[in-house]
Amino acid sequence: MIVVMKLTATLANIKNVIDKIESSGLFTTKIVGADQTVIGAVGDTGCIDRDTLSMFDGVERILKVQEPFKKANIAFKPTRTVVDICGVKIGGNKPVVIAGPCSVESREQIVSIAKSVKDSGAAILRGGAFKPRTSPYAFQGLEADGLKLLIEAKKETGLPIVSEITTSRLMDIFEESVDMIQIGARNMQNFDLLKEVGKSKKPVLLKRGFSSTIEEWLMSAEYILNGGNENVVLCERGIRTFETYTRNTLDISAIPAVKRLSHLPIIVDPSHASGKSWMSLPLSLAALAAGADGVIIEVHNSPENALCDGAQSVTPKAFDNIMDAINSIQGYLSNAKDMISE
Repeated sequence: MIVVMKLTATLANIKNVIDKIESSGLFTTKIVGADQTVIGAVGDTGCIDRDTLSMFDGVERILKVQEPFKKANIAFKPTRTVVDICGVKIGGNKPVVIAGPCSVESREQIVSIAKSVKDSGAAILRGGAFKPRTSPYAFQGLEADGLKLLIEAKKETGLPIVSEITTSRLMDIFEESVDMIQIGARNMQNFDLLKEVGKSKKPVLLKRGFSSTIEEWLMSAEYILNGGNENVVLCERGIRTFETYTRNTLDISAIPAVKRLSHLPIIVDPSHASGKSWMSLPLSLAALAAGADGVIIEVHNSPENALCDGAQSVTPKAFDNIMDAINSIQGYLSNAKDMISE
């Protein structure tokens, strides 16, 4: 439920409405806009008499949120969320590019790639330290040592770092090590893990599960938001369909759909969506043209020798070409985002 206050509502009017809602056992969120204040109520709103609440001084109207996700809803928070990662803002006017290897393999590898992607224009460094893999025999990552190497790469380049967490038992080490915590596709509905990152103040990159609907994806974000962490970035990384030519099928339509349904920023992972390095350029441009707030691309200095996902990793030179292409359409992207947001 959303209570829209009048332009003339006083602080006392707003407090009275919040007190009334919270006295019924609900949680409230106050969103102060340039002109109006909106109060969101989360919980079993059936216990509130909306007719009575509408009679409170300063109340303009009361709206019911139809979708099951509340705090992630654009109706709940009409202003779009911008997530700040060490000064890098996802959801602003400029698309943000995150780049780096699927897995951290050595100090030389991660530092070399970090320097390269920074020179090309990447704003955030990605790197897997803990790797959930389909096969128990596949490379599982360097784990804690991998995070230490990511920190070294950050010291060398100044790039903020994002890495995937696989269990809530690792929260302490991730709180100390990374600037953004990634929830992978396999853990999108690991609700205990979502609750834990919801208690954190670290920005969260939430990937869509490969068999999940948009509503299920936003409900996973709701777990994090409900825990108090408002710094959530959604990541479309392809869904599982009947098509076998690509690793997954990139759901471009999810981008404008999320923009209509939610205030949360959304980025796209063309690497996991396609599984083919040569598709990263056209899919990145398509995603940004559709309104995405950024892309996350796998880059490896020797893809043929990569310990994980070499086929979908671009070389530093190919990544440089991708950045050139993105920069060349900056003017169009700005205009397109304005039109999509209308």
